[in-house]
Amino acid sequence: MATGETVGDMGEIALVERIRVAVGASGAQVEVGPGDDAAVLGVPDGRMVVTTDMLVEGRHFRRDWSSAEDIGHKAAAENLADLAAMGARPVGIVVALALPESTEVAWVDSFLDGLLAETRRGGAALVGGDLVSGNQVVVSVTAMGELDGRPPVLRSGSQIGDVVALCGEVGRAAAGLAVLSRGFRSPRALVDAHRRPMPDYAAGPRAALAGATAMLDVSDGLLLDAARLARASGVCIDVDSGALPIPEAVQTTAAAYNLDPLTWVLGGGDDHALLATFGAADVPDGFAVIGRVIARGDGDESVEVRVDGEPVTPQGYEHFHA
Repeated sequence: MATGETVGDMGEIALVERIRVAVGASGAQVEVGPGDDAAVLGVPDGRMVVTTDMLVEGRHFRRDWSSAEDIGHKAAAENLADLAAMGARPVGIVVALALPESTEVAWVDSFLDGLLAETRRGGAALVGGDLVSGNQVVVSVTAMGELDGRPPVLRSGSQIGDVVALCGEVGRAAAGLAVLSRGFRSPRALVDAHRRPMPDYAAGPRAALAGATAMLDVSDGLLLDAARLARASGVCIDVDSGALPIPEAVQTTAAAYNLDPLTWVLGGGDDHALLATFGAADVPDGFAVIGRVIARGDGDESVEVRVDGEPVTPQGYEHFHA
């Protein structure tokens, strides 16, 4: 039950002004920030990379598991990671927020703290948004980035003979979700990975400069997202399970739950690592080779992903899929 001032008490106009003041000064490329009907961004490249994502309470987060600040961080991170996956540099975001009238203003303040901290970590600015009342908290973020004269890195450019490389760890967020689902709050490193992913945003442009042939953000599971890249490129991706980094906390927690840690590493999402393909000599710092791009074949042209040479059915998270 709410004990402090709520958004219903404050009202939309006052809450919007409170947020505008909290946002403060915008970045150098923001010509018009919050306060007008729309923002204006200066993008010398002449092109803008745009992505959007939505978080729904009870589906993507629970307020008894994650603080408002955690949710703000996560909302920004999953969008900025998509920009990085195109090889883009984040410039700005806009946020649409649905809130029950009983939501405390202090919750909104903390959410904004997390959102702004993560947005600034990515080098971007919050330039606008919208507020509406709703029956549950819903967060929708649209993020915009710049390519600085480079072509975008698409999913469709992988070539047979490329190596497959990963920047970041996978499996920790899925392990953290499993821990929370069992009513625990530790290991803290895993729980924090679920609550607040920490993508390396600079890795996307770095990969583009190194000649990445294809790239995507691993949000729904390593194999499921690898299959998407393979499908777009018309190739097969063969993952070397022995090359995958498995954090110690993931190994020990999986053992405690009598699970194979590869279940989380191969099928878990929400870590927002970057998966990319390169020529063998082009892999930049921060990326570890975990597989190779091969031709489809061996009697089954439909196989998009293999693990240690064996065909697999990718597991991961899909909306509307039982």
